[in-house]
Amino acid sequence: MDLFSKKMIVSESEHGKLRRCLSSFDLILFGIGAIIGAGIFVLTGIAAATHAGPAVVLSYVLAGIACSFAALSYAELASSIGGSGSAYNYAYASFGELIAWIIGWDLILEYAAGACTVAIGWSGYMNNALSVLGLHIPDAFQKGPLEGGILNVSAMSIVALLTLILILGVKQSARFNAVIVSIKLAVIVIFIAVAATEVNFKYWHPFMPFGWSGVVSGAALVFFAYIGFDAVSTAAEEAKDPQRGLSIGIIGSLFVCTLIYIVVSGLLTAIADYSTLNVKSPVAQTLLNLGHTFSGGLVSFGAIAGLTSVILLFIYGLSRVFFAMSRDGLLFEFFSEINPITQTPVRILVFGGSIIALAAGLTPIGLMAEMVNIGTLSAFIIVCAGVIVLRKTHPELIRPFKIPFSPYIPFFGILSCGYLMISLPLATWLRFIVWMTIGLVIYFSYGYYHSKLRGAGLTKR
Repeated sequence: MDLFSKKMIVSESEHGKLRRCLSSFDLILFGIGAIIGAGIFVLTGIAAATHAGPAVVLSYVLAGIACSFAALSYAELASSIGGSGSAYNYAYASFGELIAWIIGWDLILEYAAGACTVAIGWSGYMNNALSVLGLHIPDAFQKGPLEGGILNVSAMSIVALLTLILILGVKQSARFNAVIVSIKLAVIVIFIAVAATEVNFKYWHPFMPFGWSGVVSGAALVFFAYIGFDAVSTAAEEAKDPQRGLSIGIIGSLFVCTLIYIVVSGLLTAIADYSTLNVKSPVAQTLLNLGHTFSGGLVSFGAIAGLTSVILLFIYGLSRVFFAMSRDGLLFEFFSEINPITQTPVRILVFGGSIIALAAGLTPIGLMAEMVNIGTLSAFIIVCAGVIVLRKTHPELIRPFKIPFSPYIPFFGILSCGYLMISLPLATWLRFIVWMTIGLVIYFSYGYYHSKLRGAGLTKR
């Protein structure tokens, strides 16, 4: 019996299992809910204005291709291995406990910092919407102390609300996410319908004002608009048919979102000069500038809805990775208990939600956003490498979904994600090193000695 089989026996025998209640359609909506948010409503305009011009369409194509390498790798491992820990579980099966810890710690960083970042962005949109309605939150309670305020109350409030929804149960959370996703997709359809009547291809000349290098740098920026599809894989233990549903959810959501990004970015740059799009809400602002006041207001509402679902899915992903690690004994076992009524890891959700809310209330958005990128890319690299390793070490493993042209596709995933990773600023790397140092201290002082597999003598193949 190999390491992963033994790990599943030890892990799943403890504290029961999560409830299997998510369909393939639920998982696709999870992916769309986690992906479509700040990327389409904010990054499109910034990338066009400062990097690629109208060729931001090509930037989205390039970023989508790079992301698809990682998505295919996730789909293969999710269908064959599963587990609520996502890349943490895959790394455990492929490389052993220490690498699994590192990736699990990376994922906690990705989801926590991601939820915090989007919550801060959400508060900006909500504060603007409240101002339009004549309701004004004092400036001191719109931002944290590092920005001259006291506390970002709106950001903390949305985190608290969504944490409560997740505590109530995963099926309830899926229904809430489905409603939110429906709203933002409807708003995007409205934008497409309105923008199609205003198209003027004069704005596409020149198409690549910054050259091909601008398209590539734009791709590096909008790549992070795709972050979130990996949250689908954290639902493995709650999917009705994980072998089939996870691959459908991951690939399906990425395909839908890529298509939406290409269409929206193409229309946006065809109805306004790209140089005017470097604003906080370029999609809504462009419609307002064209006199479509009602449609512009709906897009602003859709942006709020879009960011809401992203926060929900990031907190969800964090809780499931934390749950898997604590169930294995690598993090405090206190958090691995499942509430018998809601069948959710309530302790983790309360703890994680509190930390995210506090960080969102006190820190500026730029500081948190920088931390999301490097954790995500490192996890993507390990997942791609895991496909290659497991094809060699466990060729007999049943794989309901198999990547075509392996090992070339996962290898290209390693190269593309590695290239983006080394291009990140030095300050981001330094913060990442600090985070990893803290993680390793926790592992060698606690996780190493409390590991259930180590305690059972199963840490070696």
